[in-house]
Amino acid sequence: MTLTAFLAVAFLHLMAAISPGPAVLMAARTGVTEGMRTGTFLAFGIGAGAVIWAMAALFGLALVFQAAPALLWALKLVGAAYLLHMAWVMWRDAAQPLDMTQRSALPRAALSPFRLGLVTQLANPKPAVLFSAIFIGTVPPQTPLWVYAALLIVVFLNEALWNIFVARIFSFERTRSGYITLKTILDRVFGDMLALLGLKIAAT
Repeated sequence: MTLTAFLAVAFLHLMAAISPGPAVLMAARTGVTEGMRTGTFLAFGIGAGAVIWAMAALFGLALVFQAAPALLWALKLVGAAYLLHMAWVMWRDAAQPLDMTQRSALPRAALSPFRLGLVTQLANPKPAVLFSAIFIGTVPPQTPLWVYAALLIVVFLNEALWNIFVARIFSFERTRSGYITLKTILDRVFGDMLALLGLKIAAT
């Protein structure tokens, strides 16, 4: 695998990571409601989920989906159901005021936001297809293991660092103050977007 091909894969995946989706939406909301620390652990979970999909693509999961399209359909439905459930929770709790003591109290354990980020990323099986499309033309079969490892590290860093950045932007006090003022509206907008993303996953 040439250096040019490696950098092309890294760039294409970075563009995919930056594009709005359930993971970026969750990073934004976690940053504004729970701050940078919790958002960072969430981003690590998102990165870990992306690595799992990338590994699946490298091992030919797209071929399995082609041979058994019902499997991809089932995964999409499960993922969409999860995102729709999260959207409903946001809508249901939108009118509840934000707990102003949440940041001054001890933050929740790192495993909880990490698991949320991981499950949010895994709820969307489309990255496996995306990774397969990127890898097919750029990663030859004889690629050394260290190159595979480097690719997975790049995938993790792209997803984690971008979503840490998103969480940081939304964790600023000015952003949080605006969110508190418009919490009901913004939570329902977040919920609507998450629901639309879930429906899109199921339908495409």
